[in-house]
Amino acid sequence: MKAAVLVADGVSARNFLLGDLGSHLRARGRWVAMHGLPPSFLDAEVRAEDRPDEELPLGTYAERAPAMLARYSLLYGQMEFSDTTSMRHNLNRPVTGSLGHRALHRTARLVGRLCAGPRRLDAADRAHAALVARGPETAEHRARLARLAPDVLLCTHQRPPGVVPPVLAARQLAIPTATFVFSWDNLSSKGRIAVPFDHYLVWSEHMADDLRRFYPEIDAKRIHVVGTPQFDPYADESRRWTRAELCARLGLDPGRPICCYSGGDPGNSPEDPDHVRVLLGLVRSGDVPRELQVVLRPAPVDDGARYDGVRRDFPELCWAPPVWHHARGADWSQALPTRADVDLLANLTRHCDVNVNLASTMTLDFGLHDRPVVNVAFDVASPPPFGLPIWDYYYRFDHYRPVVELGAARFARSPTELAEHLNAYLDDPSLDAEGRAALAELEVGVPVGRSAATIAEVLAGIAAGG
Repeated sequence: MKAAVLVADGVSARNFLLGDLGSHLRARGRWVAMHGLPPSFLDAEVRAEDRPDEELPLGTYAERAPAMLARYSLLYGQMEFSDTTSMRHNLNRPVTGSLGHRALHRTARLVGRLCAGPRRLDAADRAHAALVARGPETAEHRARLARLAPDVLLCTHQRPPGVVPPVLAARQLAIPTATFVFSWDNLSSKGRIAVPFDHYLVWSEHMADDLRRFYPEIDAKRIHVVGTPQFDPYADESRRWTRAELCARLGLDPGRPICCYSGGDPGNSPEDPDHVRVLLGLVRSGDVPRELQVVLRPAPVDDGARYDGVRRDFPELCWAPPVWHHARGADWSQALPTRADVDLLANLTRHCDVNVNLASTMTLDFGLHDRPVVNVAFDVASPPPFGLPIWDYYYRFDHYRPVVELGAARFARSPTELAEHLNAYLDDPSLDAEGRAALAELEVGVPVGRSAATIAEVLAGIAAGG
């Protein structure tokens, strides 16, 4: 098998290049990475045995106005059709920006309402593809792929506009295409898949059900459960540190309990600094044990500056920012991961005694290690940033509802409840273990540590005509 792997952005690079997918692909033949990463990235961060046999430039995609209108119309049409809680919130957000930007989105919303149904969305998909297929980027990718002649093309993220030209080029050459559904919330909250694929790789049967629900035109035979490679490092014993090693790296006392606060991105979690301040205040006041050590890990897309005030006022806070490279002036999709950060996160999730976050995927990360999680569900700001209390906003989202229903975490709807839940978990970390296990079984359909191997196996089957 010769596989082409389209690495869409930095998070895709973390999931697919910094694990062992490459060695599994090489065991079945040859593989090529198509990416826009700096030339030094693979040499610095990817193990020799996992590097591709060849690299191809992903290039840039200069999206033209008609294609942009078609894409946004598809996005709004998918949200109108799927009608999830998250999508309704997105549809109700006011359109801001320049006059041209507002006109584009208002027109796209109107067109989206008109095509909000499976057949009409399918027709709009074909129209969007026809527009992009005529562009020079598609022709360039067609020439590259014709020379390369891969047996299958895997796209590591189903949404970025930049993946459309190479995927269309592959389809023009009759190369089977597959995409990995990037995250557990993407199908129910992020709008339409960028372009139709021949095959879809999903985390679990639960996600497969969502895919069939939101895209009824997709044949079940083209959906493959593969788990997710972002969790594979948690089963890699070579990456494991002892608790003492983790604490030595962070300046913590291994004999004292550790709480990790996992921050979200500033747009979705604007009150994170306020919640960290509340948490540290509870420690200082003795409402939770004063020996509790609090580690703050911002999201990789966050430069961390918004926490400067709380760090100044609470010097006892352990600052553990993600070890990612951020190019000056670049947007978050161009932030680059490191193997060091993969190792750090794997050991934070293993050794911290409890995690606090706001409706984050980190609930799964810590739960996979059977670490208890408290979800913040109260606002500090008045009025709340999203117009609704956090509890009525985030914890009603379709993808997060199983966390609530399965009892996989506890929900702090006030600072007092935050203290109560932390104290309960610190006294008995086995509380809610059944809920955590049930959530992991629901959301991750392949044993942790086996996802990369499963993806390689599925790609080989697709390449062989399966």
